[in-house]
Amino acid sequence: MAKKIEDAPIVDVAEAFSKTELYIEQNKKTLLMIAGAIIIVVGGYFAYKYWYVAGEETKARSEMFKAEQYFEKDSLNKAINGDGVASGFLQIASDYSITPSGNLAEYYLGLCYLKQGKFEDAIEHLKSFSSKDQIVAPLATAAIGDANMELGKTDEAITYYLKAAEQNSNNFDTPICLKKAAMANEEKGNYADAVKLYERIKNEFAETAEGREIDKYISRAKVLGNL
Repeated sequence: MAKKIEDAPIVDVAEAFSKTELYIEQNKKTLLMIAGAIIIVVGGYFAYKYWYVAGEETKARSEMFKAEQYFEKDSLNKAINGDGVASGFLQIASDYSITPSGNLAEYYLGLCYLKQGKFEDAIEHLKSFSSKDQIVAPLATAAIGDANMELGKTDEAITYYLKAAEQNSNNFDTPICLKKAAMANEEKGNYADAVKLYERIKNEFAETAEGREIDKYISRAKVLGNL
């Protein structure tokens, strides 16, 4: 049988408040110290994020401008190391690592080293880059795949291509990454896996540039794999 309401213990509200007041009075100094510490920590966090980091980002963005110009002109050494006056991506990534621009410099460094054939360096910096951008994030992951492919690490390359394909599915990055994964599978002789990836492009991304020409890749993989 359910316990009657009148049988439930009665809480003496006045007594409870009295005990709370007594506890506060006895521990006033400690509680004030805790409250002060919380205010300092929270205030310090907001000052760091919205004053210091914001100021560093402004400086980093200003220094990035010249390095980006060198990158666009394929002056990769100057883009990486600077020109003696303006900083390069390497210095910016080091000096402003806490800022978005410092993070972006890692991406640029990865692409620079990839173009220079310094694949291990490319992988190192691309892995240091993080982004939620729907276009840039998969491209960075796919670039790690490209570097691994150049190093002869085909399995690792396929892993990164497939990761990039699923990272932020869209009509630009995804079919490109799926095609790269399929071609890497062909290189390993995994023609059945390649065909599956090519057919996924055909079924899901038929209107893209990759989708419009995918039939010839499907046919080739089937012939080579005797499928």
